[in-house]
Amino acid sequence: MGNIILTGDRPTGKLHIGHFVGSLQNRVKMQNEGNFDKMYVMIADSQALTDNFNNVKKVQDNIIEVALDYLSVGIDPNKVTLFLQSQVSELTEFNFYYLNLVTLARAKRNPTVKSEMKEKGYKDDVPLGFLCYPVSQTADITAFNANIVPVGEDQLPVIEQAREIVRTFNNLYGETLIEPIGVLPDKSTCKRLPGTDGIHKMSKSLGNCIYLSDSEQDIKKKVFSMYTDENHIKVSDPGKVEGNVVFSYLDAFCEDEHFKKYLPEYNNLDELKAHYRKGGLGDVKIKNFLNSILQEILLPIRTKRQELEKDKDKIMNILYNGSKQASLDAHKNLIRLKTAMGINYFNEI
Repeated sequence: MGNIILTGDRPTGKLHIGHFVGSLQNRVKMQNEGNFDKMYVMIADSQALTDNFNNVKKVQDNIIEVALDYLSVGIDPNKVTLFLQSQVSELTEFNFYYLNLVTLARAKRNPTVKSEMKEKGYKDDVPLGFLCYPVSQTADITAFNANIVPVGEDQLPVIEQAREIVRTFNNLYGETLIEPIGVLPDKSTCKRLPGTDGIHKMSKSLGNCIYLSDSEQDIKKKVFSMYTDENHIKVSDPGKVEGNVVFSYLDAFCEDEHFKKYLPEYNNLDELKAHYRKGGLGDVKIKNFLNSILQEILLPIRTKRQELEKDKDKIMNILYNGSKQASLDAHKNLIRLKTAMGINYFNEI
């Protein structure tokens, strides 16, 4: 069996540049290279309901927003299966069986879940759906026999738990499932891009994001509000690069070619960093440089998105057709799973 890729996002808001460098770029690259048998891109609306069960409209409204972001960055429904999680009922059955393979203690021990529970203020009042969402993600992955999952660094513990569940299932019922691997972005900064506040990871809920759909004015405003170095008061002062969010973003987005266009007095980022550390380089100049780079990257995405927004019915039709195909594929694998478990009583093929 060749490579099968599965990836996705929760529709709790528009996607931001953290998603772009953390996963979206990688997905588009994989899609265009074509080194796979199948590729699935999922809008995880069911998972989004685990902590938005009292605000279903928020999830509903953002399904189309995430789909627009996907298509705007280059996800091509002619090359991948783009689908809605809630419309593939087989995923729920996979999840139901896997819940029997995970203890409450193990569910609570997942570092990603623990971190997100703390961020959301959950304790014993945590919804079980939220606590067990790594099990649900395992269902999503294995329902399509996916072995490659492009993720951000914070999701690696979820992938590891998926691998545990796969091993447990195979030990009980025979070699049936494939252990997935998580694929990270090449650049280390892209694995966990900080928010514009320079403190937390970029997060929709914290409001420290630059969105893919942001206007030119909004991007510039957010760049110029970024934290740099509190001791870099005068241009002549030596500046600190480490922990400086502007340089973190330059690490993620800057290429040597950008210097030729926007800052020709430097050859590369190392030279810019050296000057900043030495002193004599102001924050306004590096922010202007970052703004120019982000404007160049986001302009074609924003332009394409504005065109796609004119026909939202077409977007929903793409999701409908993709969900039908995903359901057919997942059903075949569900029968194989139930056969391995000995519960395919009517010998469905």
